[in-house]
Amino acid sequence: MGLRGQVRTRDGWAVQHAVVTMTDMTGAQVLREPVDENGTVRTDAALAPGPYTVIVTAVGYAPVASTALVTASGRAEVGTVVLARQGGVELPPPGVWSLDPAHSSVSAVAQHLGISSVHGRFKEFGGRIEIFEAAGAGGHERSRVDAVIGAASIDTGNALRDKHLKSPDFLDVERFPEITYRSTALTPVGPDRWTVHGQLSLHGVVRDVDLDLSYLGTGPDPWGGVRAAFRATTELSREDYAMNYNQVLQAGISAIGATLRVELDIQAVQGENLPAA
Repeated sequence: MGLRGQVRTRDGWAVQHAVVTMTDMTGAQVLREPVDENGTVRTDAALAPGPYTVIVTAVGYAPVASTALVTASGRAEVGTVVLARQGGVELPPPGVWSLDPAHSSVSAVAQHLGISSVHGRFKEFGGRIEIFEAAGAGGHERSRVDAVIGAASIDTGNALRDKHLKSPDFLDVERFPEITYRSTALTPVGPDRWTVHGQLSLHGVVRDVDLDLSYLGTGPDPWGGVRAAFRATTELSREDYAMNYNQVLQAGISAIGATLRVELDIQAVQGENLPAA
């Protein structure tokens, strides 16, 4: 007897502060029940057979309404009700998430000779993401990311080119061993998409840089943890960071393009520490 159901986010997390309201066809409220810590609603009082409207609400989420049919036994099953973040945007559950370099990549692409691209990646980096609850002033916009990249870990697959990139002509890794990014704000721009506003410190120069971020979802890992996946892109001008070296060929074409396309594929593990594996 009674009402049975579960309230979840799109990724399957329990919405622990959800409230389930049930009204009859006249609009009269017949039931109002908060879910438990597992996001489950379970009542024991028998309900009169017939159709009802079930409304699920939670702070920070868009409400959901559906029709439920109470059977002759006085029981109704609403199954799993999925709530979307208010405004249609999503982020992982609140808390600290640690970047996992073993399952992430930080890469950059530059045009070469005006006809092709050179791809490079940084092999050493780390950082943390802090997600704030959507409810309350500021909501998700207060969430932040901090990352540090080892400049000397650049790898383009060519030892001579990598040596040149580490030299004072480009990264000058002896003087500036770290590249850092610290976010200052987060703006939703669509479902699962955000603009991360922050400051990038590169080659001794600090400039404002926006990242176009996509949140790809969460899931369990083989080590008993929970992971979140992101993809982010941006474009940088080498000249903005005082890396003005270039070789101009006889045809007037620059050997290396002035614009870098940065691509980040990130996995983050829930918590302060990474798994030992």
